[in-house]
Amino acid sequence: MASEREFVEFVVDQLDEECAVTFKKMFGEYGLYSHGKFFGMICDDRLFFKPTDGGRAFIGEVVEAPPYPGAKPIFLIQEQIEDGEWMSELVRITARELPDPKPKKPRKKN
Repeated sequence: MASEREFVEFVVDQLDEECAVTFKKMFGEYGLYSHGKFFGMICDDRLFFKPTDGGRAFIGEVVEAPPYPGAKPIFLIQEQIEDGEWMSELVRITARELPDPKPKKPRKKN
């Protein structure tokens, strides 16, 4: 089951502007980015965050689940999904611990 764009927009609308969250459709699901860093995804209309030590400490009792069949379990965000302040802080914490995106190689012209 693919995620609905309306759900993705709802989640992104909860977040502070300073998080600079964007999303990209990927195989019927959505990747979430903060300042270009891939920090999470929405699969089957469920919100997932990449696991980090800071995120684990912030969340407390972490629920982990695979976002799609065969994937490793990552943080599943459920009850706090409407708490924009809480989620924005989790985005900031998670993005701080993730590496900067690698520069894209220029495409060869034919």
